[in-house]
Amino acid sequence: MKRMFWAGILCTLFLVVGAQNAPAVTEAMKKEIYDIGKLKPIDSELKVRVGEQAPDFTLRSTAGKTVSLSDFREKSNVVISFIPAAWTPICSDQWPGYNVAQDVFRKNNTVVLGISVDNVPTLFAWTTQMDGLWFPVLSDFWPHGAVAKKFGVLRSDGVAERAIFIIDKKGRIRYIGLQDINVRPPLEDIVKELDKLR
Repeated sequence: MKRMFWAGILCTLFLVVGAQNAPAVTEAMKKEIYDIGKLKPIDSELKVRVGEQAPDFTLRSTAGKTVSLSDFREKSNVVISFIPAAWTPICSDQWPGYNVAQDVFRKNNTVVLGISVDNVPTLFAWTTQMDGLWFPVLSDFWPHGAVAKKFGVLRSDGVAERAIFIIDKKGRIRYIGLQDINVRPPLEDIVKELDKLR
């Protein structure tokens, strides 16, 4: 209980201090971000459940390498962060927040895999404008949304839900955070769930 309390305090501190010290989206970048407006909160049906083995996948990263979920088996926990689209307001805020909390993920022996249905060049340009991200950003572009579909988070308009999956070292799904696509997932929820894996 104490550990969860302190994890919550630490996460809040990271969010408050990090929000002040994190590189803000520049004015120039704000002009390039496309406001898609309010979307239907959830428009998919999950195909996986907590306790099940996560479906394996291999995707190309913005670094030009392929990354498989199975690469991390028996080595580290994994947070998969699906986002709907590059160059949109909430997505442009969500992933840089993980830069601020990088130490929290590392202390919990956890890697983050960011996944979008955008193509690699689009993701590369977008994340470069954010001054880069410490975790792999993966393209689920072709076959379009195949990995999002495996997890059951591909929406009817062809983008992914804003969804978080926490997978332990054995490859089991330990947490699913599927929420309103119009809202950024709370970082403190991820930290609490990672704390349970210790």
